[in-house]
Formats: sequence, structure tokens, C-alpha cells
Amino acid sequence: MAASFGVCRLHMSGRRSLSKCLQTYDLLVRRQFGKNNVAEQAKTLNKTDEFEPKDGLKSFYAVLEERQEQAERSVLISCQAKTNEKKFMKYLSRHGPINKCFFYESYSTYAVVEFANKESITSLYEGTAIPTINHEAMVPFKSRLLSLRSNGPADQSDGQSLPQYQPQTTIPISELIQRLSKEESIDQQMLSLTAMYQLTEENICLRFLVCSLLQDIAAAYFPECLIRPFGSTVNGFGKLGCDLDMFLDLDRISGRNVKPKAGYSLEFQLKRANSERAVTQSILSVIGECVDQFGPGCVGVQKILNARCPLVRFAHQPSGFQCDLTANNRVAMKSSELLYLYGGLDPRVRPLVFSVRCWARAHSITSSIPGAWVSNFSLTVMVLFFLQRRSPPILPTLEHLRGLAGPGDRSVIEGNDCTFVSDVGKVQLQSNTETLATLLQEFFEFYGCFAFNRMSIDIRKGKEQNKPEPSALHIQNPFEPTLNVSKNVNAAQLGRVVTLCQEAAWILQQQEFGAPPGREASPGGGRAPWGLAALLLPSNQAGRTTGRQKKRMEPASARIKSLLESLKSPAQKKKS
Repeated sequence: MAASFGVCRLHMSGRRSLSKCLQTYDLLVRRQFGKNNVAEQAKTLNKTDEFEPKDGLKSFYAVLEERQEQAERSVLISCQAKTNEKKFMKYLSRHGPINKCFFYESYSTYAVVEFANKESITSLYEGTAIPTINHEAMVPFKSRLLSLRSNGPADQSDGQSLPQYQPQTTIPISELIQRLSKEESIDQQMLSLTAMYQLTEENICLRFLVCSLLQDIAAAYFPECLIRPFGSTVNGFGKLGCDLDMFLDLDRISGRNVKPKAGYSLEFQLKRANSERAVTQSILSVIGECVDQFGPGCVGVQKILNARCPLVRFAHQPSGFQCDLTANNRVAMKSSELLYLYGGLDPRVRPLVFSVRCWARAHSITSSIPGAWVSNFSLTVMVLFFLQRRSPPILPTLEHLRGLAGPGDRSVIEGNDCTFVSDVGKVQLQSNTETLATLLQEFFEFYGCFAFNRMSIDIRKGKEQNKPEPSALHIQNPFEPTLNVSKNVNAAQLGRVVTLCQEAAWILQQQEFGAPPGREASPGGGRAPWGLAALLLPSNQAGRTTGRQKKRMEPASARIKSLLESLKSPAQKKKS
């Protein structure tokens, strides 16, 4: 395939390069999948026969339940900027032992406090006052979003007990490029990018706490309901600053499977509607109104009930999250579980996805604005499909995972078979020791030459399928095969993707593969961008359409030449 670009490549030893990155990857595994899994990951990378999945990876729903239980023991407190952390902790400890506390900034200074017991929340409530403000009326809804009031200058920090603020957003792309340029290999660059961009432990805790705060509101109508996060928050591929997707889970409400006994039996009288969609719209309309009227910190509430998947959209100012709330979105939760499973099967999956996503965002392939962009989900599926197509495959197909499923794994949602194995110990992987650097370049080559005009991408079977419809880009929904998750992408945008893939592969081929060439310092004093960092530089291409005015696109070869020239050091430019 490299011959199509007219450049010869140097391949590195996969096992040697991967082993050098184990120390960096140790951080990623500890943060996302738990401490016990690190040693197993290291053993796997050094095996020569078969890559075995790790038993230390907790099941998806075990992680959810653990996080949800932590959130129910937590409160969110607005504090003054110079709050004395020691005195703050001492004050709250009167109500019970504290497991965790961290501070962050979002419009103001906030602290997330996780108590060891739920009883501490009750004790805290008993000593918390409802504020009295002249000329204003208050909605007396008691939530776990509280405000800390200082009673005098003695409560201010002396400068030695200032809280450490946890980051809630990613670093600027320019700073990211500088940091990546200092790394010694492309593998290290990809692992470092993942460490800097992935959700932190604190950010994940905050996300589950926001869901729990919303659940307190919904519980007024549905006491047994649960509000769960899905998507990037829980699938292992979330980036700092990403939206918080939630769904109102009403399946936990008891009484659905009660079998009548002999004699009398009772049933609840329930309101009836024409369809399940109508019920969903009605429920979300009411919950949305409650969030708007009673939810502290919830602003800009929009009830988008006529969408394919009805939702309530709002901003949660205390956390800084943009939130989307849906109801009974069970297929989306299964998709999140599947991505979580794939991300935990092999240590190269997540760094490759993070790197490709970051590259795509840097070149406006993806966007937070609705339009013809490729979504992050579509891009992730493209990476998974590419890894299934390696020889030998790095990831199994969905059909293979379905064949390993036990009776407890069976799941049929709205007539769609969403069954796959949940026990990763049953999954046996084949031996593939390709480096992250190799996979990154091969990814761009693979999609730079992919027959998008004829073929669709299908991770169920792990091979190209004939396109069933004339859409420019066709990626089958893993659980709803009749749906194309990339139907919004038009031919022009797909053309940009292919061109940028070809350029990225070309740039990687022009450099000494996998390690930084003997680079002199750039005019700014640091190492000139190379490898993954070079791929994140702004593209010189035109071809964007603004309104009806369309610029002529500069030939790809000219853009590549211009970019390569910009990467040369001053000494190299003088020689040329």
C-alpha cells in the first residue's frame, strides 16, 4: 500500500518500541482501568505467542455501579477562591469521614467532596441553611449543590493551604504540539497525547455527580429511576471538555415482572399514550421543565422533543458541562459498553483513537457544530475497523464477540440483537506486535486508498461490505445494521478526509520513521514539530466553502511540499 505513495518505509521492531513505552502507558492504565491491570498489560506486550485479555479489567456495569454509588455519597460546594483547604476539610469532617475531595474552577471555585457514608449527607443537610435574600423569592428545592459562606477573615487561607485546582479542559493545541515535539518517539507522542487529553479521575467523578444531581430532580416523579452517563464519559475515549450525555433509565422501576398469585392481585393505574415515543416526549418535557425551574445551576434549557431521539439540552454552570438528557436510550448504552470493551482489550487501541481524533479536530474533520462533519463515534468505528483488518487482526469482530456470549449476555433491544460477551477473560487475541507509530501511518494509508465509493465499513463482520445506499460515507451502526451512522457526511467532506489522510501518511513517510531525526532547535528555542506533532500543524489547504463562495484547492503535492519546508530547520533551509 505504501507503494501507492511512491515512498519506501523503514519498519521498526514492534516489541522493542512498545516495551520502551510501557512506563508511560502504566499511567494511562492505572487511570482508566484500575491498578491491578497494569502488570497484566506489561506481560502481554512482552509475550511472543498469544495476546490474552486482562482479567483485571472491570466489567462495564461494575464500573458504572461503583461510580454511581460514589456520586450518591458526594456533594458539590461553591467556595471562595482563597478557601483554607485544611479548615474546609476539618469543618466537613464533623459530618463523617471523607474519602475524597478536590477543587476546580468553573465560573467560580468549586469542591467535590465524597463522604464515606450516605448518612454524612443527611447530617450535612441538617446543618445547612436556606439563604434569605431581600426582594427575591427562592425555590425551596434542597439539592446537593451547596454554597460555603465565610464567617470572617480568620477563615481565609494563609497562603500555605490554598487548594490545588484540577484541570477540566484540554491544553491549547499549540502547547500540545510543543510538548509532543519533545518526545523521543511517535509511540511516546501518542501515549503522552492520551495522558494529556483523556478524562481525569476527578473529571469522571464530577460527571457522575452531575448525573446524580439530575437524578434527584427526576426522582420526584420516578423514585426508582436512574440517570446514567453514556458515550464518551464512560466508553474510555472521552476527552477533557467533551459533552455529558445522559439518559433517564426507567427500566429499573419495579413491578414489571411481578407474577400474579392465586386469588386477588393488584396493578398500578397508569396514564396511557399512543406510543413509547409519545411517553418519552411527555416524560422529557416534564423533567426538562423541572430542570429549568428548579435545577440550581442549570441554564439555557432546550426541549428538543421532535428529534429522532428526543432530548433535553442545557448547560450545567457549576461543572461547565454541556448536557444532553435522553430517555431509555438503551442501544446507545450498549454501544458505550462495546467501545469500553474494545478499548480495554489491547493497550494500543485508545492511544490510536485519541491521536486520530486529535488530528481530525485539528483539521476540522470533526466539529461540535452540527453539519456534514465526521462524528467522533464514526471516527472511532473507523479505527476499530482498521484494527480488525490488520494481519493478524488486533481486535476481534463483533460477530466473534457475540459467539463468545453467555446466557446472561443476551440483549435484544427494540428487535435488534445487541448481544456480545461481557467477560473479557473469554476473548483470546492473536499475536500482533506492530508499534503505535506503524499503526498510525498504516491507518492513514488504509483510508487514503479505501474504496469509499463502493464499500461500507462494518465492524460486525470486520470486512468491507457493498454499500446498500448511495451515501458518500457509509458506516454501519453496530447494533442497528440498517442505519448509517455517517449519513450526514457529504462527498466534499469525505474528499477532504481522504486528501488529509494521504497527506498525513506522506508526512510520516518523509521523516525518519518512529524516532525524531537529529533535529536542531527551532527558531523559538524548542525542537521543531515532528511525527504526530507535525500532523497537528494547521493545514495550508484551501477548498473550504463559505456561503456560496468556494476557493480553489491548492494541489495536494504543493501543500505537502509547503508543509515539509516549514518543518526544516534554518540550517537545512540554507543548504537547500
